[in-house]
Amino acid sequence: MQRRFNRRQKPKAESKAFRINYEIRSPQVRVIDEEGNPLGVLATDVALKIAEEKELDLIEVNPKGEPPVCKILDFNKFLYQQEKKEQKNKTKAAEMKNIRLSVRIGQHDIDVRLNQVAKFFEKGHPVKIDLNLKGRERAHADLGKEIVESFIEKARVHIGEDKVQLDQPVARQGNGFFAIIRSK
Repeated sequence: MQRRFNRRQKPKAESKAFRINYEIRSPQVRVIDEEGNPLGVLATDVALKIAEEKELDLIEVNPKGEPPVCKILDFNKFLYQQEKKEQKNKTKAAEMKNIRLSVRIGQHDIDVRLNQVAKFFEKGHPVKIDLNLKGRERAHADLGKEIVESFIEKARVHIGEDKVQLDQPVARQGNGFFAIIRSK
């Protein structure tokens, strides 16, 4: 017998619901016109008449104020502005990118990874350089450290001496080495 699982849909993020026009319940509101000039505290029906005369909407932007604050604007334009503000407030955190090296890496592979580092720097991401030592390679840890250091120097030459900043110097981590670089 085959089981079927009911998959619940993820709840949609609640958008900030604004009361508009006749949805506003307060008897008096503080009104701001479309240019941003305050019109003062008015009765709700008077504010609605002013908005209708201008063929715009009365939007309650701060329901918790005493009295609530309303703006006279086109509602679709207002929603567009709110969406733009939210997008602007979302800042992208720089995501850490990884480059893996090995003791037996070839020159062509190093060149490919240098190009990857350059692309990551263009997008503003810091880069973590990892080198894992396996088996007998652990006996020659100094060689692994030299490879990571030489890769950082090659990155400085490839990308530009003034554009590569060493965030964390080469350090031992478990069975290998790592370093963190970022663009200036």
